[in-house]
Amino acid sequence: MTQTIAPRVRTLVLLFLAVAGALLAGAAPVSAHAALTGSDPAQGAVVDTAPSQVSLTFSEPVAVGDDSVRVLDPKGERVDKGDPANPSGTTYSVRLVSGLPDGTYTVAYQVVSADSHPVAGAFTFSIGAPSETTVSVSAQGSDDGLVGWLYGFGRYVSYAGFVVLAGGAAFVLACWAPGARVRAVQRLVVSGWLALTAATLGLLMLRGSYTTSGKVGDVFDLELLGDVLQTKTGAALVSRLLLLAAAALFIAVLFGAYARTADAVEPDRDAEDDGGDDDGGPDKRDLTLGLALGGTVVAAGLAASWAMSEHASQGLQAGVAMPVDVVHLLAVAAWLGGLTALLVALYRAPVETPVGRDAVRRFSRLAFGSVVTLAVTGVYQSWRQLGSWSAFTDTRYGQLLLVKIALVAVMVAVAFLSRRWTQRLADARVSEAAEEAERTEATERAEEAVRAEEAERTEEAVRAEEAVRAEEAVRVKATVRAKEAVRAKEAVRVRAEATERAKEAVRAEATKRAEEEKQLAGTAPAEASGASEVSEASMAVEPPKASGASDAFDAEKAEAGQDSVRAAQLARQRAAAEAARQKRLRDADPNRFGLRRSVLAEAGVAVVLLAVTTVLTQTEPGRTEQDARAATAASSSASATGQGSGAVSLTMPFDTGGKSGKGVVSIDLDPAQAGDNALHVYVEGPDGTPVDVPEVKIALTLAAQNIGPLPVAPDHVTTGHWSASRVQIPMAGDWKVEVTVRTSDIDQVTVSKNAQIG
Repeated sequence: MTQTIAPRVRTLVLLFLAVAGALLAGAAPVSAHAALTGSDPAQGAVVDTAPSQVSLTFSEPVAVGDDSVRVLDPKGERVDKGDPANPSGTTYSVRLVSGLPDGTYTVAYQVVSADSHPVAGAFTFSIGAPSETTVSVSAQGSDDGLVGWLYGFGRYVSYAGFVVLAGGAAFVLACWAPGARVRAVQRLVVSGWLALTAATLGLLMLRGSYTTSGKVGDVFDLELLGDVLQTKTGAALVSRLLLLAAAALFIAVLFGAYARTADAVEPDRDAEDDGGDDDGGPDKRDLTLGLALGGTVVAAGLAASWAMSEHASQGLQAGVAMPVDVVHLLAVAAWLGGLTALLVALYRAPVETPVGRDAVRRFSRLAFGSVVTLAVTGVYQSWRQLGSWSAFTDTRYGQLLLVKIALVAVMVAVAFLSRRWTQRLADARVSEAAEEAERTEATERAEEAVRAEEAERTEEAVRAEEAVRAEEAVRVKATVRAKEAVRAKEAVRVRAEATERAKEAVRAEATKRAEEEKQLAGTAPAEASGASEVSEASMAVEPPKASGASDAFDAEKAEAGQDSVRAAQLARQRAAAEAARQKRLRDADPNRFGLRRSVLAEAGVAVVLLAVTTVLTQTEPGRTEQDARAATAASSSASATGQGSGAVSLTMPFDTGGKSGKGVVSIDLDPAQAGDNALHVYVEGPDGTPVDVPEVKIALTLAAQNIGPLPVAPDHVTTGHWSASRVQIPMAGDWKVEVTVRTSDIDQVTVSKNAQIG
């Protein structure tokens, strides 16, 4: 009893702690995936004359609205005009009113990154000289309040629901076919479907407020909901709901037609017979194949609804990253969801359908394949999101990734213990089978001896019975002869009496004829009447005899029915007692008890792992964070190194994707007027030190007048410095400056920013 209750208590405690940790982790402020990598004017800059516009450059494309970028004067009044524009690439600008006085101005922005997360922030610049301002630049973002917390919780529930839904179904199809008839497993998979559906609907309703105001009242704003449906994230959520409808049909078939064909095999049967497809014939094989293909398509579609709207859809090699992310999510579901289904089966499966060692072995193989897949896809994703070893420790994304890797290592170690318990369980079953075979052989020999002795006793009994039957036949013959003699004597006496009565009748007939005739005339009716009375009496007496026989039959029948009911009740009680006894024996098995504990520990770690993964998907990638830091450092050091002394200074981070392919390129254009200009190019590494690259090319384009691109080939001056003189710019306008940086024979990238000339 102690071994049965204690694991349940530990289950509740571990799950409570894991969920609490998940909630605490998810409640932390969420970092955005796009980062502000530059601005014009720069953050904290002091310019001599009022600019005509403010430009913001992000690390990836963002979605902007009417009020996404606001510029406030020292009194907190807006001085921007018109809607934000996207002149090129990842640069967004808003025009300013003319004649701005000197002072400190605040630029506040709130946009949505391409991977669906809101980005909010603010910075200041000054005209003439800094001044005091009444504007606070530390305003709360839309994702920091109650709506942000609910959105993060909804994301966690949606991931958990997908894992349980896809992994539980995969466990039934690939590892344990009889599980389709187990009520606890059915409830688990259906709960996963309900959780994912409810979370998706909640995310769809919260999305508008989450990316704009962050107010609870805007959750039910139908206009915001319509705007959400026009976005990539809204389309992904609607697609997920449509796929969940198909998943509902899949679940109905899995726990309906497929469950009826699943054999209730013994837990100790061989792997090829334990719920295998061959047991049900071609119909079951076709049904299993159809469910496997259909389930894989639906699960891949659900996973793609995340991959196409989040991290994988942006950045380097998006075309490769999205299918890799889908495979990664499917592997997570197969491992963690299957583990949850195995835990439920070990604790809640009925006695008549226990999960056997062969099902555990098949899941072990499935989990191993999932772990290998996770390792391969995880390495690729880590390289793509981090870009350098230093990002593991210098960025929050890298630190969370280290925590995730540690949790995966712990799960693999616990899984190894589970495999050992499974092997011990199998070895114990083998030894028990050998002992059982020996006991069976001894029992058979004893039964044969008993049968031989019984045959001898039966033969002696038959001979004795034949002798008794012969003596009985002699006695019967003697009795029959005696009875025949008695009957012969009785017949002689009866005939003598009949002769005497005949003589008396003849004598009486002669003397009393007349009276006899009268008597004969009078007694005939009387005799008829007497015969009738006798007949009626006999008929009156006979019915009670029949009624009494019927009552006796009914009583016997009722008693027999009561006996059958009592026998059925007794049989059910015996079956229940036997089931309880088998369950106690199964729970008392130390090997099965150890397997339960190890699987329970795996499930506890898996809950925490899923929470960390959810937070990781909401955290700014390390590559982006380091690029933003490099751009900020380059901007801060521009004045100290002589860069930025021209009329226009542009700073752009770059990443060619190859070895030593990350850095920052800065452009100085002086005097930034129509005519001749001097152009300087500075290239720095992530640490801010000048570096040389094989090639740097510049191109200038004025899209409004269809001019360009005008190529510029700067000359190398010194380490990390190129320059070009007499760069002709034909007319004033908003020019696009494109810089192509090549760091190796095959690795190059083009970055761009807009600059106001003239």
